[in-house]
Amino acid sequence: MKLSELMARSKADSYSCAGNKDVEVLGITYDSRKVRPGYIFVCIRGEHHDGHMYISEAAEKGAVAVVIDRETEVPGNLDVIRVRDSREALGDIAAAFYKEPSASLFCVGVTGTKGKTTTTYLIKSVLDKAGISCGVIGTLGCVSRDLAIPANHTTPEASDIHEFLAKLRGSGDLAVAMEVSSHAITLKRIRGIDFDVGVFTNIGHDHLDFHGSFRDYLATKASFFESLKGQSTTGKKEKGNKISVINVDDPNSDYILSKVPSEVMTYGISNSSAQVIAKELRLYGKDTSFTASTPQGSFSVSLNLKGVFNVYNALAAIACGLTKGIDFDTISEGLRSLKGVPGRFELVDEGQPFTVIVDFAHNPDSLKNVLAEARRIGPGDLTVVFGCGGDRDRSKRPEMGRIAAALADRVIITSDNPRSENPAVIAKEIETGVLDQGSPRLGYEIIIDRASAIERAIRLAKEGDVLVIAGKGHETYQIFHDTTIHFDDREVAANLLKERMGNA
Repeated sequence: MKLSELMARSKADSYSCAGNKDVEVLGITYDSRKVRPGYIFVCIRGEHHDGHMYISEAAEKGAVAVVIDRETEVPGNLDVIRVRDSREALGDIAAAFYKEPSASLFCVGVTGTKGKTTTTYLIKSVLDKAGISCGVIGTLGCVSRDLAIPANHTTPEASDIHEFLAKLRGSGDLAVAMEVSSHAITLKRIRGIDFDVGVFTNIGHDHLDFHGSFRDYLATKASFFESLKGQSTTGKKEKGNKISVINVDDPNSDYILSKVPSEVMTYGISNSSAQVIAKELRLYGKDTSFTASTPQGSFSVSLNLKGVFNVYNALAAIACGLTKGIDFDTISEGLRSLKGVPGRFELVDEGQPFTVIVDFAHNPDSLKNVLAEARRIGPGDLTVVFGCGGDRDRSKRPEMGRIAAALADRVIITSDNPRSENPAVIAKEIETGVLDQGSPRLGYEIIIDRASAIERAIRLAKEGDVLVIAGKGHETYQIFHDTTIHFDDREVAANLLKERMGNA
């Protein structure tokens, strides 16, 4: 569409728009490397780069307009759109360019410290079973019936989201379940998305390097629900009021609820005031099952996913299904049909006489939950191999060391994604927590090379033991200060297990 039409459609708060307003706009991007002839280049400021520094590069590649939010030199051949906030403008302009794709979709946003990925996949499974074809946006990428696009962030930048939503709409999909990270809320990556349902899973110790304090982190999560006000923001949906789905077992749920202006549906296990409650939990054996008690009645649920944490994830998906008017049988079938989520309590089985689990657990609460569930599985010893990411919240490192030492029989501290930090220094910070707690029964080791650490754990494992490899889950890479290499915990473990079983 023409630039003048695009800006008229957009809700962007533009101070000025100078140049040829009749120029044809063919695309929008915030990444100068992706600029094509006819594109608008939106200058946003990231952690390491400021888009205003790449305007000349965008012009050379054929950009027709640039969006800026500070004084900067702009080549004379570019139209200039001056705005108050480029990040807000990116979402507003992208929503207009792609003709408000979220208005045509049932949009569910899931936020919380842990459980976001699995919850979105459970929601997708329930909606798919009900004939409401659903895409997913999150840690595992942007996924639909026809597409699988890797993601650099849990929640992509606003223009990438709107582009994917437009593709969902174009392929006939009817819904999307999206992970909404605290970074995304702060950095306005969800700008212009008309959410129908917001889900709060829980909140714990994470991302304090970014937010500065737990109080700010909590307030950021709550602000997502503050934005879910009344009717559809696009005015194009006919599905009624927005709904917030809240886990009332979380100690901070009262604060979240105090900020919610929309209708509420609560869920939980221990809080009897919850509207959707799991009763008669059966957590042992090959699967997980419970009775879901809801305002409309009760029904049985059986999951292929292990652990009480997945009961919470399933309750959130049940509540979303109920808000959409889906019947009990369909919800139950949808939950049961999800076989697993990559890197989430994922078993690596090469016929060995012990259990190997790979999980994404990279914060204290997640590690605690995974180790507690792993303890239920086998009669033998529990070993955990884990590290902590570099250039991230340092305060959680000793806490994770304490948790590992308290819950496992053997701890092997290793490297995660050290990024610009020295992995040995990170390991020492984890070690302080282990020493504070007291060395576990079978002791602890520091083995910086992650493959060697996994090899050591597998070599020590005996029949009936359980080995948890935590922190990276689905990731297929390891990030160092000067390079990124291919590394997949599941692949490494599988190869080592094959070798061990071949030599048995």
